[in-house]
This record gives sequence, structure tokens and C-alpha cells, in this order.
Amino acid sequence: MEIILEIIMIPAVLAIIKIVVIVLMFAMPLGTVLTLMERKWSAMIQDRVGPNRANIGKFTGHGALHLAADGLKSIFKEDTMPKGADGFLYLIAPFFGLIAGIATFAIIPLAGPIGDFTFQVTDIEPGLLFIFAITSLSVYGAVLAGSSSNSKFALLGGTRAAAQMISYEVFMGLALMGVFMVYGTTRVSGIVDGQNEYWLGNLIPMWGVFTQPLGFVLFFTALVAETKRAPFDAPEGESEIVAGYFLEYSGMRWSAFMLAEYVALVGVASLITTLFFGGYHVPWLHHWESAPQWIVTILQVIKFSIFTLFFCWFQIQLRWTVPKFRFDQTMALGWKKLLPLSLANVFVTAFVILAFWWSIQQ
Repeated sequence: MEIILEIIMIPAVLAIIKIVVIVLMFAMPLGTVLTLMERKWSAMIQDRVGPNRANIGKFTGHGALHLAADGLKSIFKEDTMPKGADGFLYLIAPFFGLIAGIATFAIIPLAGPIGDFTFQVTDIEPGLLFIFAITSLSVYGAVLAGSSSNSKFALLGGTRAAAQMISYEVFMGLALMGVFMVYGTTRVSGIVDGQNEYWLGNLIPMWGVFTQPLGFVLFFTALVAETKRAPFDAPEGESEIVAGYFLEYSGMRWSAFMLAEYVALVGVASLITTLFFGGYHVPWLHHWESAPQWIVTILQVIKFSIFTLFFCWFQIQLRWTVPKFRFDQTMALGWKKLLPLSLANVFVTAFVILAFWWSIQQ
């Protein structure tokens, strides 16, 4: 047993175990369930029943087995390739978005540390810069899929995805500049710990949504645009370019695009929870300092999961509530409205911090 524990505590082995647990027991299962959740929720909004055929007994009612049915259908469906397509690029394109969505969870802490053990794969200093690099990687899948499919409609979708990513990546970074300045670090664990402070005598937690309300709106909008979900789904554009950059895909490769979208949806919800809603910290839990550590950890995981699920639901609700933007409207919104707002947010935040520092010095 001691030998096994020593092997487990090797940093590389421990990192692999964390990756397996976070990805296979949190991100991937939740992303898979969201595919059914969105179909059921859209049916509810439109006064329909939704998927309800794949059932076995009363314990799997309401179409719960559609997840298995969809997976089996994708496995056995023919994996086609268009004539004239670039074989290598066409085959690897679906996995860029999936890898980018999964890699986001490497720096997100699910609970507070217990001794030397952390519920985080890695805690690098430029943590938020890593987020920018990873989220921008997902667009390569769309661009490669569009350019390698030998289809003008797919190429148009890939071009739209690239233009949209460039536009919204700019003010997404500016939206987080205020977070950098308020908490004084780019390390994700430092930002989460900074949100565990309080105002007005331990009454109001210093969550990012309170210190940077405009930054929260801007960052959330940019992330929704990065994931290419409605109302920013012009790269897919079913109404004008059929199905966008993955038009020519079928079988498991098409499913990889869909799974990447929902894993990214979970990643967006986790990032919003981590950066603007205190992460795993449970408000006012410090009043029960005598509580056992295992109870505190369970409460932290529950709090993080509840907020993540809420923002997953909110993104689904947003898709079926807000009408789709035309592509020119998407570009105009980013460059003409949100970019100036993000710049103004940076200047106002810097002014407030400078005024507060000056008052302390006096």
C-alpha cells in the first residue's frame, strides 16, 4: 500500500489521475448530458415533448437512453469524405475544438487544497493567459474543416469562424484586464482566493461579478461568441449556408464537433464561476472554522457544481430566447460597441484603483 501511495504522489502520475477524474467524471459526462438537456429544454419552450422514445422501464423514462442511442448511431453511421478533400486536415479538424474545450479544465480548481493536495491539474502563474491561448485554439478546427472539405459553403463557415474569433478575442482579453488589476495576479488560484475577501464587515463577498460587473458581461458575451453558439452561430448558419464549416462531416467526426460544443459550454460555465462567482469558495463558510475539512471540501464541490450547472442552463436558455444575429451585426457589435466598452472598463477600473491607493497613502 505504501508503494502504491508513493507512486500516486509522483507529480506526473498525480496530474494524470486528476486529468482522468476531471475530464472523464465531470467535463465529458456533463457535456454529454447537456446534449439531451438542450433538446428537452427546447421542446419545453416550444410546447413539445422532445426525445422520449429510447426508454427501458420507469427508471429510464423521458428519453434518457437517447444518449446511448445517439452514440450508437454515430458509431455505426458511415464516415464519409468528400471528393477532392484534403484527407489529413479533414480527419484531424474535429478534434481541435474538443481538445481546446478539455484543456480549459487544466487550470480550474474544483475545491480548495487539502494539505499539499490540490483539486487542480496545474496552477501556473500566467493562468488566464493560458485561457486565451486555449480558447483561440478551437477556431483552428472550424477553419481546417471549412478549408479542407472542398465545399464553398463549408469554406464560408470557416471564414466566418475565423473573423468572429479575431473580433471577440480582442475585447475578451480586455474584459479580464480589470480582473488582473483588482486581484493583482493572473494565477487562477490567486484570483479565486481574492474573491474570498469581504466588504462591509464580512457581509458582501468580493466576487468578480461585484468588482467587475461590466467585465463579467463582456467576458461572458465573448465566450459565447467563441463557442459559436446562438445568437453568435453565423459560422454554422443553417438558414443561409446549410450547416457551416462541418457541412460535409458525418458519423463520429460530426459527433466530435457536437461534443466539443457542449464540452466548451461546460468550460464557459466553469470559467465564469471561477473568475466572477468566487470559484469553489462558499460565502460565509469561514464562520464555521471548526467544520471538518472533508465537509468543507464537499460543500465547495457542491457550490462549484451548482453555479456551473446554472450557467450551462443559462447558455441553453439564451440560445432558444435571443434571435440570431446577422454576421454583419455580429461584427458591428464586437468592434463598434463591445470593444469601446471594454476599453472604458479598463480605464475606469485603473482610475478607481489609483484613487483608492492614493486615499490610503494620504
